[in-house]
This record gives sequence, structure tokens and C-alpha cells, in this order.
Amino acid sequence: MTAEDGVLAKYENQFSELLEDLPDADEPVWILGECYNVKTKKSELLSDVRSRFWFTYRKKFSPIGGTGPSSDAGWGCMLRCGQMILAQALVCRHLGRDWRWDPEKHQPKEYHRILSCFLDKKDSCYSIHQMAQMGVGEGKSVGEWKLALFDDWNTLAVYVSMDNTVVIEDIKKQCQQPGRESKPRAGPCVRGEVSVSGQSCSEAQERALHLQSQSLDWRPLLLVIPLRMGINSINPVYIQAFKECFKMPQSCGVLGGKPNLAYYFIGFIDDELIYLDPHTTQQAVDTESGSAVDDQSYHCQRTPHRMKITSLDPSVALGFFCKSEEDFDSWCDLVQQELLKKRNLRMFELVEKHPSHWPPFVPPTKPEVQTTGAEFIESPDKLFESEEEFEILNV
Repeated sequence: MTAEDGVLAKYENQFSELLEDLPDADEPVWILGECYNVKTKKSELLSDVRSRFWFTYRKKFSPIGGTGPSSDAGWGCMLRCGQMILAQALVCRHLGRDWRWDPEKHQPKEYHRILSCFLDKKDSCYSIHQMAQMGVGEGKSVGEWKLALFDDWNTLAVYVSMDNTVVIEDIKKQCQQPGRESKPRAGPCVRGEVSVSGQSCSEAQERALHLQSQSLDWRPLLLVIPLRMGINSINPVYIQAFKECFKMPQSCGVLGGKPNLAYYFIGFIDDELIYLDPHTTQQAVDTESGSAVDDQSYHCQRTPHRMKITSLDPSVALGFFCKSEEDFDSWCDLVQQELLKKRNLRMFELVEKHPSHWPPFVPPTKPEVQTTGAEFIESPDKLFESEEEFEILNV
């Protein structure tokens, strides 16, 4: 047994309930585009689940806005789920989908920088403080995604679809990096030389320039697709298509839950969804001492929850991450083949061109935030559009 196998076996015990409860069948488990056989890949499955960032309610952090709440218990579950799907996109962006967290090993600097984006303090880019205050200024459902515009390190493009329609033209327009007009220089080329691929040197050079410029020009994309798959409960005709989304390599999870409860769904087995639950109140982590942040509480090292797909509230938001333009094109092909052509009732539409009856598409720009002082938030209910909305989420 290798040292890595020993570590994985050690942590299997913490997931014993999951292993016992999973159906004794050959049904595969899908986690964010990865497929596992429970009988032969238990350790790999548990390592994958444990490696996802887990953001929960926290208490005793610095007051939001200076004089606002110092805990998000009871109202921050959707924001915490938003943090989790954003964090998954950043992990794929910097570490790759195959990266795994090991509490006994040193993590790369990119990992620590990603975590720092979500710490519970006002100057972290995706902190509960920033999400709450941006929600007040920009409209709660839109504001948290606009925080990506302030993030110069990750250069993430976030596209939130409208009216169940994903517009390819608009996404490609938004993902183009501004200010990168020049092409990378190519190596020397001898006239008449033939490349290994059989192309002339000039053709191979031109193709290499094109591929290099594509990778330089494209901003990594987090695609969010809000949907309503039924009236009071999920319509069964959508279930298979919904499960197909978790099989896609670009899957970044799903935001959803039950009435009054928000969860971050990361996969499924048979007719059950696997999710991370933010409804645990943990102590805020000390980030001021100067020492390295203790990251143990940011990974779910216990049984992940499961629920029947039919118990899911019909309002969800699908998440996908496309690191390159080729990756996005591949996702479009998968949607066409697996969701649009095979299903009688479509979950959403994928169109090439911007609909002519829609207002012109203008890529989002960094908004002007006028107020950031202590007076910005006086109490938790100011985070929502109405007292009714606060009461609905006060679980």
C-alpha cells in the first residue's frame, strides 16, 4: 500500500455512513464530470468530495459594513452556495479538475490564494461581506456574480443566461480579453519546409499562431443558467437531462435546494443527488494572526448529504466552467447531442446569434460602488429586497 492509499484509507472511516448507505448496485456515482464505481473506487470518490471547498455559516467575524451582522447564520445559505460554485470554478481555473486536497500535504500557492478570496473579512474578493454589500447595491441575485469584475487575478468571465436561453455569440463576445491585439511571435520558418503534420511550415505556423492567440484571448468562463423545471416540484421529464449535466466535464455543480434551504449539488447516484450543505454554523477562522489559515473547516470531512431528485425545488441554477474557447465549443456540442436532440422537453435553449427582439448585448463592466462605509448595512434584513424575503431565508 502506498502512502497516498494509507491517507485515503484513514479518511474513509469518516465517510462510513455514506459507504453503507449507497445502494449495493452497479450504478455509477457522478461527481462534477467524474465517474466512480463505488465498489472499486471508494477512496477516489471520497477524496474528490472532500477536495471541494465547503463554505458554511460562520459566526464572530468582523461586522458586515462595520456595524452590521457578525454572523450569517439564518440568512447566508444561498451566498455560501454561490461561494462554493465560484470556488470550484477557480480550482478548475488554477489547479485543474484532477487536483485533490490532502490535509497532510503542503498545498500549492494557488490553492491558498483561492481560499483567501473567500475568507470572512471585508477585503476578500468573494467574502460574505463583499457578496452581501454588492447584493444591496446591485440587486441581490445579480450583485454576487458582478464581484468577478473586480477580480484582476482570476480574470473570470461570468455569464448568467436570461429567459432559459444561452447565446453563444454573446458569450464569445464577453470572453474576449480586451487589449490583446498583438499575436505571439512564431519561430523561424524555412520556405518550403514541411511540418510533421504534413502541413507546409507557413501553414503550421499560422495554425500555431491561431491556437496561441485563442488561448491568450479567451477569459475563462463560469456559465450560470437559472432554470425553473416545474411549478411546485420538478417535472419528471427533466430528470434525465438534469443528471446529464453532472456528467459533463465542464460541470461546476448546481445551486438549488428545498423551500427555504439552499444547497450546492455536486453529483448524483441513481435517483439521488449528492450535495454540500452550508447549514452548519462554524467559528470564523482567525486571519489576522499572520500565521497560515487553518483550512480544515473549509473541506467537508464527514458524510455528504443526499436527497431524492424528486424532492428538489424546481428553481435551480446550473453551473459550468470552460477554461478555453475549445472547452466551450465542446460543451456546446455536448448540449446539442445529450440535451437538445435526445429530450422531448428542453431544459434550456442554446442559440448561435443574439435574438433580434432582445436589447443589444453589452458585456458587463466594473460597476461604480458609491457606498462602502459602516452605514451601508444596518441589520441583516437590509440584505434583502423585503422583510418577507428575509423571513423566507431565515432558516
